[in-house]
Amino acid sequence: MPDNIVCPACNGSSLSPFYRAPAIPVHSVLQMYTRESALSYRKADLSLAFCRSCGFIFNDIFDPSVHEYSEDYEETQGYSEAFNSFHRALARDLIDRHNLRGRRVIEIGCGKGEFLLLLCRMGGNSGIGIDPAYVEGRLEVNDTDRVQFIREFYSEGSPDLEADFVCCKMTLEHIAAPGQLITTLRKSLRDRLDTVVYFQIPDVTRVLSEMAFWDIYYEHCSYFSAGSLARLFRSRGFEVTRLDTMYGDQYLTIEARPSANGPCPVLPEEESVEHLASLVERFSRLVPGQIELWRELFRRSRERGLRTVLWGSGSKAVAFLHAVDTTNCIEHVVDINPHRQGTFIAGKGQEIAAPEFLREYRPDIVIAMNPIYEQEIGKQLAEMDLAPTLLSAKRIDECLLDAVRPARPATKAVRTV
Repeated sequence: MPDNIVCPACNGSSLSPFYRAPAIPVHSVLQMYTRESALSYRKADLSLAFCRSCGFIFNDIFDPSVHEYSEDYEETQGYSEAFNSFHRALARDLIDRHNLRGRRVIEIGCGKGEFLLLLCRMGGNSGIGIDPAYVEGRLEVNDTDRVQFIREFYSEGSPDLEADFVCCKMTLEHIAAPGQLITTLRKSLRDRLDTVVYFQIPDVTRVLSEMAFWDIYYEHCSYFSAGSLARLFRSRGFEVTRLDTMYGDQYLTIEARPSANGPCPVLPEEESVEHLASLVERFSRLVPGQIELWRELFRRSRERGLRTVLWGSGSKAVAFLHAVDTTNCIEHVVDINPHRQGTFIAGKGQEIAAPEFLREYRPDIVIAMNPIYEQEIGKQLAEMDLAPTLLSAKRIDECLLDAVRPARPATKAVRTV
C-alpha cells in the first residue's frame, strides 16, 4: 500500500490491504476491434484495501488517468429480456412510490440512456442524462424536448440539479473519490429538501460472501456495503430513507433526501464495520482455493477434450479469465449484445461471437458469467438443440469436478450443475 493513503470515503487511516489482482486490463468493456489490440491493451495492478473506520473498500493503487469512457465503452445489458423486465419493474416501482409523474428527472452516469427513457416515458417526466459514454442514435428518442443527454462527466461544473428525482445507477463504483462526488451532489441540491436521490451499485457483501473474484476489476475502484454507503451519505448531509438489495442480491440501492443538518437515524439494514471485516478476512483466506478449483475443472476438461465457452463477454468474463488464467482452455466467448460481437476480450484476445455460433461449435460446457441469466441462457441453448453442462460462475463448490463429462446427445434438456 502506498504511503500516506487515506480512505476516500471518510479520510480514515486505519486501512488493511486484502486482495491483489496483478496485470489486469484497465478497461474491460472498451471495444477491442482486433485481437492484436486486445492482447496489447494496457494493464495495471489492482489492490483492494479495507477501511476499518467506515467499512469502505477501494483500490489503493488506482490510477484514474488511464480510463477512457467514450462511445467505445459498451456496458449496456439492454439486450437481455431478463434485465429489461427488471428495469421496467424498477422504473414502475420508483414512479409509483415517489409519484414521479410530470416531474423533472436527472440521471448521473446514464450510460446509453435506457433507464432514464423508461422513467420519462412511463411517468410522463422530463429528464437529463449525463454520461461521456452516451451514444447518439442508439435509442429511439423522438421526444427530444422531454429527454436530453449531456456527454460529459458529472462535476461541479455540471448544470444545477433542479430536479425532483436524481438517479445514479452503477456509476459510483467507478468513482475514485466518492466522498467528493456526494459532496458535490449535496451542494448542487442546495435547499431542495424534497428531492429524492437514488443510487444503485454492486453490493460488496455479496461479492465477499460468494467469493466472487470475477466481480472485481479495474474500472470498479470503489466497493460499498449497505453500512458503508449509508455512512457516506449521512456524512455528506443526507438523510438515508431506504436501503435494499435486488437483482439476485447483486445490486445495492440507497434512497436519500438532503437533510437540514439534524441527526439522522441508522437503518437496521446497515451492517457493522466488524461484520464486514469478518467477510473481508474470509474472502482473503478462501478465494485462492476457489480460483484453484476452477483451474482444476479446466485442467480436467482439457484432458477429456471438452469444449468450454463463456456466455457473457463483459467485465465479469474479463476478470474471470485473468484470475483463473484459462490459456488454451477457453477459446470462445459469446454475447447477445450485437455491438460486442466481432470484437475481442481485453487482455486475452478471444473473439466474441453471437450465440448462434454455438450451433456449429457444439460446446460441452457453458459457463454463465452472471447466474441471474441462467434460465434465459438455458432456454436459448435448448432452442438451438444444444445440451451442454451449464454452470454459473458462483457454483464451483456445488458442482462435482468428476461430473464434468462430454455432453450427451443433443436434446432440449440443458443440464445444469
